[in-house]
Amino acid sequence: MINLEETIQKCASGDRKAQTALYNHFSAKMFGVCLRYSKDTTEAEDNLQEGFIRVFTKIGQFAFKGSFEGWMRRIMVNTSLEKFRKNNNLYPVEDMMVFESVQIEEETIASISADDLLKIIHELPPRYRMVFNLYAIEGYSHQEIAKLMKITEGTSKSNLSRARVILQKKVINDFGLEKNTMTTTLC
Repeated sequence: MINLEETIQKCASGDRKAQTALYNHFSAKMFGVCLRYSKDTTEAEDNLQEGFIRVFTKIGQFAFKGSFEGWMRRIMVNTSLEKFRKNNNLYPVEDMMVFESVQIEEETIASISADDLLKIIHELPPRYRMVFNLYAIEGYSHQEIAKLMKITEGTSKSNLSRARVILQKKVINDFGLEKNTMTTTLC
């Protein structure tokens, strides 16, 4: 276990051993964050490395207010989003179609492993996956997502809605749910 405050201060002064200790302490968790926003493990590794470069460049700006891990996580998310925006053309969709969605029973969700859920989320089209992760996992509002991804709030809402429909269909298809275990409602 590292003394986080001391390690951060040493990193800010350029201490390579402290940087290595900080990297070793947080890299696995931050890799998981990057993986959610990347198309594959290679891209996630690149985002992780670039994110840590930014962490070490900006670590002197950390004011010891709030969670250091949360601060670092935000850098990793922003690094991954920047790369996504550079490599993908986003086509804004303003229509807010009403989708028919399926409510899946709680015991069905409970029977699905976290790895299976992450795999299904990772199979979403990239722009839907980004919005879903930012909203459902990171807790960003549609207004914040719109700014981060340079899209409108309506596009963010539409992409989230479509992501949910795709995820629900995948859960139904992949886990063999039958129609009588579901109830239909509108989003």
